[in-house]
Formats: sequence, structure tokens, C-alpha cells
Amino acid sequence: SKRGGRYLGVRVEEELFSVEKAMLAESSEYFRALFDSGMRECSQQEIRVQGLTARGFRILLQVLAGERPILAGEEIIDAIECAAFLIAKPLSEHMVHTISSSNCVLMFQAAATYGLFDLTQASALFMRDLYPNVREELRCLPKDELSYIESFSPSTLVSVATHTPSQGFLDDVFRTFCYLDEGENVWKTLTALPDKATTSLAGVTMMGNNIYIVGGVCAYNKRLVEFSFCYNTAEDRWNEFPCPQQLRYSLTLTGQDGSLYALGGMYQNVALASVERYQVATSTWSSAAHLPRPAESVACTRAMGRIFVCLWLPMDTTDIYEYRCAEDTWALVTTLRRPQSYGHCMVAHADNLYVMRNGPADDFLRCAIDCFNLTRHQWSALSGQYVNSKGALFTAVVRGDSVLTVNRMLTLVYDIQNDKWKPAKEKRGFPRSGSMHTFLLRLPNQRPAALHPELPS
Repeated sequence: SKRGGRYLGVRVEEELFSVEKAMLAESSEYFRALFDSGMRECSQQEIRVQGLTARGFRILLQVLAGERPILAGEEIIDAIECAAFLIAKPLSEHMVHTISSSNCVLMFQAAATYGLFDLTQASALFMRDLYPNVREELRCLPKDELSYIESFSPSTLVSVATHTPSQGFLDDVFRTFCYLDEGENVWKTLTALPDKATTSLAGVTMMGNNIYIVGGVCAYNKRLVEFSFCYNTAEDRWNEFPCPQQLRYSLTLTGQDGSLYALGGMYQNVALASVERYQVATSTWSSAAHLPRPAESVACTRAMGRIFVCLWLPMDTTDIYEYRCAEDTWALVTTLRRPQSYGHCMVAHADNLYVMRNGPADDFLRCAIDCFNLTRHQWSALSGQYVNSKGALFTAVVRGDSVLTVNRMLTLVYDIQNDKWKPAKEKRGFPRSGSMHTFLLRLPNQRPAALHPELPS
């Protein structure tokens, strides 16, 4: 019964909510402290919470129930006030994951007012990447808040080509991670791979502004790599860390909330469904829920704090699954049925997933893009076709409201619009053949001069 000890009536303004006490204690430090205090409220069937709006508390309950509401205007302020007053981490994390160009200034100001540091910083970082577009809006901010935003470095495009260790070729330019200096429109060296590291069929990702490399093969005999590597961007140094329990190549590596996930891959020419999780804080690997079916080099992206993968079913079907970290389960989100050809990737912007594939039909010089909206649960096809120079399906990353697509010939920047990507500017392509890994890093403002030579063509 909801009148028993399991449920509690919480009155906010004039509205009464019936909520599980255990859920409140788990998600809110305010309620956890209240229930442990021994005060008379602990035994009451109903309590009143002052100073919050019913709307803000209702949004908290939606998030705790697993919903991902997209908020605007006063809803954002009420939700931030609720997250701060109740010290409700799930709600503040949800707000971080829903920052957009339309709400970032409001998010920043409200979070700064109510003392939500993580949301304040995340909003500032988002605005730093949008700086040219929101400069006028930011004129209204106090000087100290503006200085705080400007203290961060904007995201920089970083790429690495396929490389495997080979004795006598330690100066090979393929061993280098490079970044695009957009002002000078040249690629420059960021760091060289450690001698034992490989990017050949390896999983490479960025998390916490650091680069991680897991798995892959070495040399022409495709010997499996037994080391993992992390590049600490702030300290400009590489560290080794343990390899997964199951050695693998052609895997996908992604990161979320301080954990890396090694998804699928190959071992002895057999596709794997197994997934392993690496907790950075404890430096330990553990098993996670298997992929719904064995797969290698799966397309993967993160949106609204969620991990999504594409799993293909020959010939014309792609299933998109979500990995639910807290529950350690995979859930089918949607299925795309289109005439497919080789190769695709997936990126996310706000609550949209963009799946890129060669096409139409077998046209390897063009790319078709389909969009799935997570809130409306609806597919749409982007108007237009996206050119692939020299037949290479580009890699892509999202920065603010832009997509940067990279291949050997050019880096093309698109502005994301409702039904298409509008070409905005062209930059120099990453001048390396073969497959590449591309992502965004925030580089320190001052880097050693030795790391700045232009990357030769």
C-alpha cells in the first residue's frame, strides 16, 4: 500500500506526490540525510518541502523514472533549483546531458546562481565551442563569468591514421596523433605513439579529455596487442594500463562516466559479442552484458548521456541498441531499413542520432544520412547527398551545432539544421591514407614548441 512505510507523501506547493522512500534516499542527499536524522519526519507519512516548485519536483521524478525530458525556459530554472536544493545528482546529470545552443546561457546562469558546479562548467565548455555564435548573447554576463568561460580552451579536432609498430621506423609520421590548427589551416603534431602502441584494428576513444587505446594488432603477422595506453593531455605523457581479459581486435571503444567499454571485435577471426568495462579509478576490467549479437567495428556514439550502437543485419537492416550502464543491459531502440552499402558511422547532436552510409545504392562517391530523433522516436532522411572525395566514407565529430567531417582530401564543416547539414567552410583534409580515428580534445593553451611542426603532406 502507498500508505505503508515504503512510500512517502511529499507535498510541494499545493501538490502531493507519492514517492518511494528508497528512491528518494538513493537519488537525493537531502532526503538521505533526512531519513537518517532520527527527526520526526522519518516516521511521518507525509512531509512538506518548502522553497521548491511542484514543476521542478515533478521533473525530478520524471528523470528518476527513466524519462529524458527536454526542458525550456522556466522549466530549466525550476529543475536546476530542485537539483541544487535536494542535492539530486541524477537530475543535475540530466541537465548536463541536455545542454544545447538554445539553452546554454540560461543553464550557465542558473547553475552558477544555485551552485551546481558540474553544470556550470559543462555549460561554459559548450559555450566556449560556440563562442563566435553566442558572443553577442554573452555580453550580458558579468565580467567574472565571461572570464570564466574564456579561461577554457575550445575543442580541437584530433586524428590518427593506422599505425603498427615496426623496428626501424620509429620516426614514421603515421605514429603521430595530429590536431588541426584551424586558424592556420594546417595539421600539427600533438604527440607520438609509444613504441609498443598500435592503432591498427584497435579501439581508440577520448574520455575526460584523455586518449585511450585498447586492443589491436602489431606487425604483419597481426600479433594481438597485450598493452593498453592512455595519453594524459594536460601532462603530455603516455601511461600503460591493463588490457581486457579477452584480447581482441576490430573492437569499438567508448567511454562514459569514468568507465571504458570494449565492445565486441574479433579474436582468431571469430566475431565476439563480449563486452568488457574498465573502471579508470580502480584500474580494473570486468565483464559487462554481451552485445545482442557478435559484431566487429560497430558504429557507436553517445547522446544525452547514453551509449548507442549500430548492428547490421545483411543486407538492408540496421538495428540501433542502447546500452543502459546502470542496469548493464542492451535495449533495442529502433530499426532502420534502407538499401545499404559498405561502411557507415554514427554521430549525435542533442537528441538526434545521425547514421551515415555510402549510397545511394552502391555509389561510393556520395553519402546518405538518416536521422533518428530519440524524443519523438521518429526517423527522417536528410535532404541532399554528402560527397565523399576519392570514395572514402568520412569520419565525423560534432562540436556545438557543427559537424566536422574528415577524410584525406578535406575537412568539411557543416552547420546542423532541421532537415539537412548546410556546408559552412572547408579546411584541410587529414593527409594520411587508410582508416583513421577522429575526435575532439581541449588542448592546453600553451604547448611545448617542439610539438608544433606542421604535418607534412
